[in-house]
Amino acid sequence: MWSSLLEQVQKGDIRGLARAISFIENEQAGYQQLLQALPHHPTSKIIGVTGPPGAGKSTLVDGLIRELVQQEYKIAVLCVDPSSPFNLGAVLGDRIRMSDWYTHPQVYIRSLATRGSMGGLHPKIIEIADLLKAADFDYIIVETVGVGQSEIEIAGLADTTVVVVVPEAGDEVQTMKAGLMEIADVFVVNKSDRPDADVFVRNLRLMLAPAFATHKQEIQIVKTIAHQHQGLADLVAAILKHQHEGSFNEKKVWLLTEKAFQLIQKERMKDLDKAAIKGAIESGLAQTNFQLYQFIQQYL
Repeated sequence: MWSSLLEQVQKGDIRGLARAISFIENEQAGYQQLLQALPHHPTSKIIGVTGPPGAGKSTLVDGLIRELVQQEYKIAVLCVDPSSPFNLGAVLGDRIRMSDWYTHPQVYIRSLATRGSMGGLHPKIIEIADLLKAADFDYIIVETVGVGQSEIEIAGLADTTVVVVVPEAGDEVQTMKAGLMEIADVFVVNKSDRPDADVFVRNLRLMLAPAFATHKQEIQIVKTIAHQHQGLADLVAAILKHQHEGSFNEKKVWLLTEKAFQLIQKERMKDLDKAAIKGAIESGLAQTNFQLYQFIQQYL
C-alpha cells in the first residue's frame, strides 16, 4: 500500500499525493515506512507565510502563486486553517480561498486543520512537507492560521519566513508581537495604500534595528497591495534573494529536535495502556501503602 502511494507521489499523480497526505494524517498502517522511504530533496524550498489575522495572507499567497507560476515553478500550497470543533477538519476550504489555481497543472493546494495544535501549524506539517518535496515541487508555501507569538515554529520549518503586517496608525506598531519580529526573513507591509503606510514602514525599520544584530542577512521590507497585484514581483525577488544567500537555520534544528523527541516518546510509550494504568492505580489506592513514585517504576 505505502510503496504504491510513494510511487504515485514521485510520478506526480495528484490523486495519489492527496491519498498519501491523508494516509500520513490518519496514521494508517504503513505510514511510518512511507516516511522512512522518502528521498532527500534539498532543492525544494519552503516559504512560510505568517502574520496577524486580517493582514491579507491568503490574498498575498494567491499573488505569490501567480508570480512563481509565471516563472515556470511548480508550487504546492499548504493552508493551515482553524479546526472545526466538531470533526477537527479545516474550517476554510481551498476551493474558496484560491479557486483560480485549484485545477492548474503547476499548482497543488491542500487545506489542513490545526487539530488543536497550539503552534498554529498542523501536527503532521513536517511529514507532509517532506512528502511534497518527494513530489518534486520547487516551492512549498505554508500559510499559517496567524495565532501570533506562539506560532514561531514556522521559522524552523521554512527556508524563508515571510511575516505579513498592515499599516496601523500612531503607536500601535509598538504592540506588535515580539515573536513575529524575531522570526521574519522578509517583512511584507500589505495594504500599503492605506494612510500612513510610509510612516509605518519607517517605524518598522526602527523596531527591526536590534534584530539586524542577530540576523546574518538583512531583513527586507516589501510594500504590497496584494488585491491589486502590486509589489508581488518585488516580494518574490526578496524571497529568492534570501534563499540564494541562504544561511544556517538554527531554528530548524530546534524544531526537528522537538519533533524527533515527540516521535521517540510516542514510540516508546505505544505499549502503555492508559486504561490499564488507571485500573492498577485504583487497585493500589485500595491499599493503604500506595506510593505513586514507586508505582511508576514498574513502567520505566
